[in-house]
Amino acid sequence: MPTPAAEQLKAKLSSGAAAEMKATNPAFIPPTQPLTPGNQLPTSVPLPVLPAVESAKRLAAFAAVDRHIGLQHKVIGIGSGSTVPYVVDRIVAQGYQANKDRVFLPTGFQSKELIIKAGLTLGDVDQYARIDVTIDGADEVDNDLNSIKGGGACQLREKVLAEAADTWVIVADYRKNSHILGTTWTQGIPIEVAPFAYAKVLTNLSHMGSPHKLPNGKPGLSLRMGKMKAGPVVSDNGNFIIDAPFPEEMMKDPLDLLHRIKMLTGVVEVGLFCNMAKAAYFGNEDGTVLIRSNDGSVDKISSVPNTPELKAQSDGAAIP
Repeated sequence: MPTPAAEQLKAKLSSGAAAEMKATNPAFIPPTQPLTPGNQLPTSVPLPVLPAVESAKRLAAFAAVDRHIGLQHKVIGIGSGSTVPYVVDRIVAQGYQANKDRVFLPTGFQSKELIIKAGLTLGDVDQYARIDVTIDGADEVDNDLNSIKGGGACQLREKVLAEAADTWVIVADYRKNSHILGTTWTQGIPIEVAPFAYAKVLTNLSHMGSPHKLPNGKPGLSLRMGKMKAGPVVSDNGNFIIDAPFPEEMMKDPLDLLHRIKMLTGVVEVGLFCNMAKAAYFGNEDGTVLIRSNDGSVDKISSVPNTPELKAQSDGAAIP
């Protein structure tokens, strides 16, 4: 039997509201984000003033989207972390015409919710084995664009989307920019493990040189425990997370360390991303963005416009 809600919806559609919904829904514009005279969608008008760190994250995200997501990019990976909401904001700001034929793949629950709430088309990596661009955050990045990821326990899906992408780009604030991994992110390398194997993996990591206590007296090698639950953190894939710090001399060669950890039975994925990033964007407190590329070059943007200038990177043709 039809429910009262179903009957109400049927009556609404038959009364002509369907035509109204069809006309307005595809071009939905979130409130407080009116169109500009150029038919683009600023992230907000005006952009809100943010604390220094949040402003830096927004700058990095905006600059990365402007430089790496053009009209020709149709399959886009959305990463995880505190900088990623600004990535989605900037993509939405490119406007309906730019996004109507795009599909967005999330690395976890957070990015999935961001995509849905922004009114963008949600897809998954099992539908699209090749991605045009993936933009993701990082917990720390070294001089060679190797990074630690997994503070949010999403490293498995993050690495799948990174490897599937023709271009993988990191966005972060200035605090994540390090010479050697482990300098600022002292919690250790996040390692996703099968639940039944975690005790054995902990033993193996200890034998490899991961200390149970750090020199500063803080806990070292450990199973990550939930803050608001009794028990360990469980990833989106149903696995446990181990945080494993290593001495600086071992962190100087993250690729070798990645291979050694990955070979341990029971390890599903390791939060070391090596030789993968095309560029890393770091927002600074002074309003500039530092860009480090995989060819060794370093660039700096003095400012980022409020409204994106969307172009096809191949021919420079602006959106109508």
